[in-house]
Amino acid sequence: MTHRNQRRFDIILEIVIAILALLFLYPLFLVVFNSFKTYDQVLTNILALPKSLMLDNYTEVWKLMGYPKLFVNTFLLTLAGVAGIVVFGSMAGYKLSRTKTKLSGFLFFLCIMPMMIPFQSFMITLTKLSKQFHLINSLGGLSVIYWGLGAPLAVFMFHGFVKSLPMELEESGAIDGASRYGVFVRIVFPVMVPVISTVIILNVMWIWNDFLLPLLMLNGKQSTLQLASYKFFGQYKSEWQYALTAVVYTSIPPIAVFLVLQKYIIKGMVAGAVKG
Repeated sequence: MTHRNQRRFDIILEIVIAILALLFLYPLFLVVFNSFKTYDQVLTNILALPKSLMLDNYTEVWKLMGYPKLFVNTFLLTLAGVAGIVVFGSMAGYKLSRTKTKLSGFLFFLCIMPMMIPFQSFMITLTKLSKQFHLINSLGGLSVIYWGLGAPLAVFMFHGFVKSLPMELEESGAIDGASRYGVFVRIVFPVMVPVISTVIILNVMWIWNDFLLPLLMLNGKQSTLQLASYKFFGQYKSEWQYALTAVVYTSIPPIAVFLVLQKYIIKGMVAGAVKG
C-alpha cells in the first residue's frame, strides 16, 4: 500500500470512528439537552434544542434528591466495594497463579466460573442468603456483597498479570529476608499498578451505576444516587425534566473518573496477555 493510499485509508477510518462515536454519544447529548427543558418542552419534542437554559431544574433536583448525602453514600459504597475487590482479588490471583498444582487450577476455575452465570438467575437466592447473614439494609453489607460479585473478574485479571511477572523479583525479595506476605505487599502489589487501575475503573463504573442490587438489598432503609433518580418516575406521571437532570448529576462522577484514568485501561487489559 502506497503512502497516499495509506493516508486515504487513515482518513476514512477516522471518519468512521468519529461517526460511531457520535452515535454512541447521541443519547447522552439528548439527556443533557433535555435536562435544561421544562416538562412541556420535553414532551413536545425531545429531539429539539432547549429554548432557554432551565437551570432551575438543577437546583430543584439538588434539593429533592438530597444530593450531598446521597453522593456521600454512593461514594463510600463504591470506595468500600472497590477496595475489597482489589485487595482480595489481587491476593487470590497472585496465590493461584504462583501455586502450580491441580487443586489451584481447580480453585481458579471455581473463582472465575461465576462470570458465566447471569446475575438474574441467582439474585433471589443471594437476597435470602444475605438476609441470613444480616447483610441487607446497610451500605456496609452491600459492599461485602460487591466483593463476592466483583471477585471473579478481578481474580481472572490479576491471575493473568502475575503470569507475566518474572519470578526473579520475588526470589530477590526472599533472599533479602522478606516473608511471602512481605514479598507480595512490597514487591508484587506495587508492580500491579496497571491492572489495579483497570480493575478500579471497571468496578467504579459498575458499582456507582448499579441499580438492581441496591434496590434488592437496601429496601428503602438507605439510598444511592441511582435509587433516588428512580423516584422521579411515578405511577401516573413521570417528571422527565427532573429525571434527566438526576441522570446528569449521577453520571458526572464516573465519567470524571474514566477521563482521568482512561490511559490505564488498555495498558492494564493487555498487561497479562503475555505469559511469563
